[in-house]
Amino acid sequence: MEKQTTEKRLFRYALYFKKTIMIGLVCLIFAVGLELSGPFIAKHLIDQHITGVANQYVETDDQTGVEWQGQYYQRIDRIEQEDGAMITLFQDGLHYYLLEGEVPLEAAFVEADETKITLDYQGEQIEVNGSQLSTGEVLSFFQGEVLPIVGLLALYIGLILIASIFIYYKTYLLQYASNRIIQKMRKDVFHHIQRLPVKYFVDQPAGRILARVTNDTEAIRELYVKVLEVFASGSIYMLGIFVALFILDVKIGLIALVLVPILVIWMRVYKKIGGHYNRVIRETNSHINANINESIQGMTMIQAYDQTNRMMGEFETLNEKQRTYQTKMNTFNAATSFNLVDLLRNVAFVAFILYFGNVALDGTTLISAGLLYALVDLINRLFEPMNQMASQLEQLEQARASGSRVFHLLDEEGEPMNHQAIPRYQGKVVFDQVSFAYKKDDYVLQELDFSIQAGETAAFVGHTGSGKSTIMNLLFRFYDPVHGRILIDGEDTRNYSKQQMRQHIGIVLQDPFIFTGTILSNITMNDPAVSREAAIAALKAVGADKFIEKLPRQYDEPVKEKGNEFSTGQRQLLSFARALAFDPAILILDEATANIDTETEGMIQQALQVLKKGRTTLVIAHRLSTIQQADKIFVLQHGEIIEQGNHVSLLAKEGEYFKMYQMQLGKNKQHIS
Repeated sequence: MEKQTTEKRLFRYALYFKKTIMIGLVCLIFAVGLELSGPFIAKHLIDQHITGVANQYVETDDQTGVEWQGQYYQRIDRIEQEDGAMITLFQDGLHYYLLEGEVPLEAAFVEADETKITLDYQGEQIEVNGSQLSTGEVLSFFQGEVLPIVGLLALYIGLILIASIFIYYKTYLLQYASNRIIQKMRKDVFHHIQRLPVKYFVDQPAGRILARVTNDTEAIRELYVKVLEVFASGSIYMLGIFVALFILDVKIGLIALVLVPILVIWMRVYKKIGGHYNRVIRETNSHINANINESIQGMTMIQAYDQTNRMMGEFETLNEKQRTYQTKMNTFNAATSFNLVDLLRNVAFVAFILYFGNVALDGTTLISAGLLYALVDLINRLFEPMNQMASQLEQLEQARASGSRVFHLLDEEGEPMNHQAIPRYQGKVVFDQVSFAYKKDDYVLQELDFSIQAGETAAFVGHTGSGKSTIMNLLFRFYDPVHGRILIDGEDTRNYSKQQMRQHIGIVLQDPFIFTGTILSNITMNDPAVSREAAIAALKAVGADKFIEKLPRQYDEPVKEKGNEFSTGQRQLLSFARALAFDPAILILDEATANIDTETEGMIQQALQVLKKGRTTLVIAHRLSTIQQADKIFVLQHGEIIEQGNHVSLLAKEGEYFKMYQMQLGKNKQHIS
């Protein structure tokens, strides 16, 4: 199946909340329609009630018209019968003249004396009777226009107020949908992370994964919260303006349409160049997060081995790379995006002036002042959404780059999830010709063949790299064998999901992980199947109650990140109690006593003697003194079992186990002496 592009996948996420988005866009359409009524109202107001006053007037008996020297007159465009005496109110700049008869309004003023006005009409001069009006006399012609003007202004204000309500709901709905989209995306990402195999987390630095869940999804959130609204609003607003331009003047509308392909071409150019810069910036930022995470995690070792300068150097290299590309991105934006809109605005107005200059010279088409104002207003408005869209191009490319990284994570093959309960194991474990390699053909285990009966305690010993921990990783299904089978009670572990298989297996690692919360929540893992009483009993069984009951809130004592307020031994006891509280049929101890003092180790050994009855226990041993009571001991070397038996029989063979025991015994004697 062909993978979808980042844009299509981002769009698909938006479709989850398409109803909310569609309602928001409908509100936007109404708001744009109401707002764009302004130029049409202004055109009507100017042409009909301001410049339209300069017109021909017909004498009438209707006393609602304009009164002049005892007679009433109506504008010729507002009366059906034109058989009365006519006068013309002629305007030249800021001066008004009252002329006898019907005079062409397109005529040009030449000169005036007290009773005669000379005009130029189509290259010929004409003289008409008339005189210049004073300001007070002109106002009598405007008195009837005041109420319509006020009415139109009130209508426009009302429409703007209604539009503001639609804009509010548009903004609210689009941002609500945007936040829901990113909430779902983060949920999907986090849920998918839980399904990824352990190998993924071994290969990927934690900081890079963290950056994808936090920084990258935040950048995508900005896409939906800001960019979606800006581009949706801008597109609809521009469409509305083009419709208005075509209604007012088709030629101007066609000229303005040239801007659309220019904008589309520019966005494609920006996507290619700006997209490259943003991908490098986001990737470098991810590496910076990984570097910071590693520095914080290993700060003790960094300071202990005086590696601060090296770590600062590595960080500064990444920081400088991020700054360099961010500067390139800023320079690219400054030189193009904002200048582009200004350039297009200026070119558009030049074309506008040339067009109307040509119309004026031609003289065949009359351009009213209202039409001119409306067209200028609309063209000026056209560049507002263009400017906003250009300003969001950088954010758009950041979101696209982040989306690509997030979807790359989501494309990582996860594991099937199945939590359906299975019967408790009896506990027989068999490795049947098991071979395993972390890397191709570099086998850590080779044809491993052994069995552990239910209820037995088996220990695995060997030098570093012999494959001890790998056996536990395979049994717990952090990995699966390359060859061979692992059987529990005769059933291949791959016949169950990993969640099912782990239901009856407990594990205690050498380096225990303590979660933020309370002591009890760390034992129960917030699983309702583990009661408070069972958790406390497990803590007491391992002897952890001795230090817990000295704490102010005892078992409800808050635990900080990683449980750093506890000693290594105390953290290990908590981890041990966690495993025991779930009462596993099979218990894995991976070097669980390696970092524990002798007194704490003694408490664990005592607890084990009670708890291992009816439970299969597998121990990876660092201290051979802790496994002397094991039913079986397997000695590993380079991924193969070279010896097996119990403590006594292995010593009697005087083989590898005997050498290891003698070596540890000698060290202990030296330490004691």
